[in-house]
Amino acid sequence: MWSNHRLLGACRALPETEYFAPRRCFFGSIHAALDHILIVDLLYLDRLRGTSTVPADCETLTTDLDDLTRRQSATDRGLLGYCEQQDAQSLTSTVRFTRADGHVCADMVASVLTHLFLHQVHHRGQVHDMLSQTDVAPPQLDEFFLDGDEPMRRDELRELGL
Repeated sequence: MWSNHRLLGACRALPETEYFAPRRCFFGSIHAALDHILIVDLLYLDRLRGTSTVPADCETLTTDLDDLTRRQSATDRGLLGYCEQQDAQSLTSTVRFTRADGHVCADMVASVLTHLFLHQVHHRGQVHDMLSQTDVAPPQLDEFFLDGDEPMRRDELRELGL
């Protein structure tokens, strides 16, 4: 949640032409990469919850940064809420789902969450790199939330309602 908040905040400082500019990257633009993160977050949250809010073959969900920011924030809150409900037993339970290619998966909830978090980090890193190629400085994303650091992050945490 915090990393997405920082990254999307930096993107708000970009001119729209830079935000949507074609780039040499897997998804073709900063927006497309961020949209992909959101889509996969929603897909895996659906799979974990046994719901269906986005089609498994969804390729584009949002067309502007404001909508993407609202949806990512809501999805982050949903994922945080899901994680807060987990315990040792539920994390070792099996979740089953069918991918868009028809492959049926059956994995531990903990493994699915680990995969999802790694996916987020991977693609946020790509967006971070694309930002470094603009006039907007990419934000610091690899800090920990240690208790002693709280005074430095108080305003951000309050903004996020944490």
